[in-house]
Amino acid sequence: MTTSTPTRDRIIDAAMRLFGEQGYRGTSVAQIERAAGLTPGAGGMYHHFRTKEAVLRAGIERNLNRLDALRDIRRVLGDLGDLRAELTLTARYVLTELDGEQELLRIMVTEARSRPEIVEDAVRQLVHTTFAEFTAWLRDSAGVPEERAAAVASVGLGALFSSRMMTGLLRVTAVGVDDETFVATWVEMMHRMLRPDPA
Repeated sequence: MTTSTPTRDRIIDAAMRLFGEQGYRGTSVAQIERAAGLTPGAGGMYHHFRTKEAVLRAGIERNLNRLDALRDIRRVLGDLGDLRAELTLTARYVLTELDGEQELLRIMVTEARSRPEIVEDAVRQLVHTTFAEFTAWLRDSAGVPEERAAAVASVGLGALFSSRMMTGLLRVTAVGVDDETFVATWVEMMHRMLRPDPA
């Protein structure tokens, strides 16, 4: 494992911001150096990273490490004994974590075609593992039958991920729907799927 230094961290911060804004191909090493407070074009980045791709890999790894708790959603949820409270906590927590990782989400989307070997692992770690954990929570804690849990998790987490993709990547905001309204609606939708009224 590589040790962290203030300069190395500045390079990663600058690169991730630029990759998110301009894409990997649209970002030069000189731009990264300038944004990190180094002399542009002097090669200062290469004292910490062999290549620009190494910076991208390090940035994705760092951001994914910060999202470990999101992937361990069962531990975060715990057992409050109140399904609505647990769902509310889930929605708020997932949205907050996604808000903090907009750069990573933009990079995952924009680089999926040009750098699939890097992005596929990030998608697997973030998206697939989070869905698997939420599915397991629905099955084990909420008592959702195995065959239905994955579908409910896809609908539920899909809505949360989609809301942040729309606002963070596409810059589209649902008119008149703030986060509190969105979360309350999401909780109601999920609760009806998990505890349908008897016919």
